Amino acid sequence: MPKAEQDAYDRRPLHERIAADLRDEIMSGDLQPGTSLPSTQKLKERFDASNATVQKALQVLKDERLVIGRAGASVTVREHRQETIRPADTGQPAPPGEQYSWLTVANRRGKRGSIELLEVAEVRPPADVAAAFGLGEGGTAVMRSQVLSYDDMPVELVKSYYPVELAQGTAMTEKRKIRGGTPALLAEMGYLPRHTVDRVSARVPTQEQFEALQLPSDLPVLRTFRVVYSDGERPIEATVMVKAGHLYELQYEFV
Repeated sequence: MPKAEQDAYDRRPLHERIAADLRDEIMSGDLQPGTSLPSTQKLKERFDASNATVQKALQVLKDERLVIGRAGASVTVREHRQETIRPADTGQPAPPGEQYSWLTVANRRGKRGSIELLEVAEVRPPADVAAAFGLGEGGTAVMRSQVLSYDDMPVELVKSYYPVELAQGTAMTEKRKIRGGTPALLAEMGYLPRHTVDRVSARVPTQEQFEALQLPSDLPVLRTFRVVYSDGERPIEATVMVKAGHLYELQYEFV
């Protein structure tokens, strides 16, 4: 390893290295839910670390809700670890009169889904949204920001944007929930989703994301940028969805 890379590696605190290795084993399934982590003595020997450093690493994993343990007892992997989310499950509008499909999926998973609507406003959107909508300088879009939760724990911070000409005069501009969600409303208006493009990246959370998702540290978040197109490849919705990368993964399927 080149000296510069080795120096950078050495600057990473040892407790973070220990937590990272154990986190990877938990998330990959090598350490299954309900099983005990190696003893403190074994971790000290494995990582050539002090007792205090090992305990600091374990506290990081406890704060991330990956393990559970108390003084005098072994530390075990929590039953709730990285959960798989299938974007295809919520890719189509909910049938008329039914609730937003994300809530239906939550119920199917045995969880209580909830949605907190944070803000509705006409804004100058981020550059990627503006590009998707073909907006010129100073162009605006209608934004709806919300937090989606499972059993009162935040899962995802969602900011959805809509062309002003589509949203004006509809419930999309009002700060209230829409039965079936905005995809159902767009479908009722004749704008059915015909084509969807997702771009997924891992990023350090912004302060807004850090607070909204109640993150324990600066662990990367998964950011999905989705553009939904209707007939004639007309963009009808652009959404930025952010979730904790250590708790959730995305599953895409291709035929």
